[in-house]
Amino acid sequence: MSILKKLFLLVVIANTLLVSAQQQYITEKNIHYYSDSINKTDEYINSQCVLDIYYPKDVKNFSTIVWFHGGGLTGGEKQIPKALKDKGFAVIGVEYRLSPKAKAPAYIEDAAAAVAWTFKNIAKYGGNTKLIFLSGHSAGGYLDLMITLDKSYLSKYNIDADNIAAIVPFSGQAITHFTIRKEQGIKSTQPTIDKYAPLYFVRADAPPVLLITGDREMELLGRYEENAYLCRMMKLAGHKKTRLYELQGFNHGAMVEPAYPLLINEVNSISKEIYPQQKTD
Repeated sequence: MSILKKLFLLVVIANTLLVSAQQQYITEKNIHYYSDSINKTDEYINSQCVLDIYYPKDVKNFSTIVWFHGGGLTGGEKQIPKALKDKGFAVIGVEYRLSPKAKAPAYIEDAAAAVAWTFKNIAKYGGNTKLIFLSGHSAGGYLDLMITLDKSYLSKYNIDADNIAAIVPFSGQAITHFTIRKEQGIKSTQPTIDKYAPLYFVRADAPPVLLITGDREMELLGRYEENAYLCRMMKLAGHKKTRLYELQGFNHGAMVEPAYPLLINEVNSISKEIYPQQKTD
């Protein structure tokens, strides 16, 4: 990593440490994000499709990060990343159905349902629906991209994906996810772009997109190149707010920690633009 990039990260980290020690946070766990009628008829949805919410107490108009865990769409579990705690905003950790028990597009639909729940409920906790951000690592980043670029998933809930404040996927796939390709009998080294590929849905009017990957020589398969191509195609489509960061020296798993400060800075910066009255830490 260059000296300038290291200095930038140090500045971002220092800024995120300026948080009031008096602020209290509340955590509520295992909230079902599908309707009761669906939960009662599908045992796997009932057990798997839940979320945790971590939010600042007695604060109004706070920002919210919906965080989707990684694990290749076959593993992992919901989490509230420690690096995102005590930063003045809410974090929602989402559990979703996994392959091979579920097949595409089940987990994408789950991601959309969790985001729809957030739009419909975050104001009850004090959050601002104009300040909902999506992020996640690997498979989680892929889910961010899919439900934002393909507007059909959220439109099912009468939600315009363009109302998402921004998405910040960490090493997400831009082509069709390798687990979906495996479900279709396609090998992981055979790149595919179909209706399950974020690249298929590049468009000019999407929310801001900050793509973050690890080192191109250390990443999983062609993850950096996928994101670089997505970034280029978004720009060619007319999208003016797509950016790409390559965290040199970090592999697919290790890139998460240095990516968190970039996410926090993005949330605070865009939140200030959208809602200038908001106090960001």
